[in-house]
Amino acid sequence: MKPILLFTIMMPILSFSQSFIQVKADIENAFRSVPGKFALAFQDLSTNRSLFLNEKEMFHAASTMKTPVMIEVFKQANEGKFYLEDSVLVKNEFRSIVDGSPYQMDLGQDSDDSMYKRIGSKATIRELVYQMITVSSNLATNILIDLVDAKKVTATVRSLGANDIQVLRGVEDGKAFRQGLNNITNAYDLFLIMKAIANGTAVDSSASKAMLNVLFDQRFNDLIPALLPNDVRVAHKTGSITGVEHDSGIVFLPDGRKYILVILSKELKDANEGKKIIAKVSKMVYDTMRASN
Repeated sequence: MKPILLFTIMMPILSFSQSFIQVKADIENAFRSVPGKFALAFQDLSTNRSLFLNEKEMFHAASTMKTPVMIEVFKQANEGKFYLEDSVLVKNEFRSIVDGSPYQMDLGQDSDDSMYKRIGSKATIRELVYQMITVSSNLATNILIDLVDAKKVTATVRSLGANDIQVLRGVEDGKAFRQGLNNITNAYDLFLIMKAIANGTAVDSSASKAMLNVLFDQRFNDLIPALLPNDVRVAHKTGSITGVEHDSGIVFLPDGRKYILVILSKELKDANEGKKIIAKVSKMVYDTMRASN
């Protein structure tokens, strides 16, 4: 009876391994179908089964850098440097990292206008974090980076094992952009950052839970969550600039399992096609996870 029992136990594992090999090939074919470059990092947190494609390729971080900024805000709050309910001035004047010269944010380049209506008044740090993540407010992001310091953001994610991501500056620092001083990342580092939040080790379990709740409220859901069923919850942060579409998140299945998925892209000729492929690949990963249950 023992050989039969062993065979019965091993069958799902073998089946999952075979489907995983197939989905890797399908994902690679999907990425090749669209002009551009892609990277992916995936891990099932129940089994630690992983899939990585071009995970160390560097990309402009776009708004995915806002997740590390959020972590640093919670870290400094945990250290007692301020309270999340403290109020700070909503301003629209920032300093270039190149020479300290002032610049302002352009509402036309921002995905959210609500913070601009509050310039000259105050907002809580918690509000700014929420706007930075859920509607990707660039104005809120720059205010928070001034508060916590971009260098400290990078140092904190280094402590999580993310060795290549660089958070150098706020958004729309034109002089820095022209000199190639940009925020950069790869899929592997964003995977480590999201995994820390999922496992409760980004600052601590309480802060990680609070950050998850913010990420769950993400308003831009046309990438990783787009083709997933309504009973699947995704805590994630997107990023988008010309030729670039990113999404990085934690996917929670109805049966209690969860997995990390990061998909990055660059040099896209057609942003909409890039988005469709990212959503399609996300669905491939979900289908593989569902089949392995």
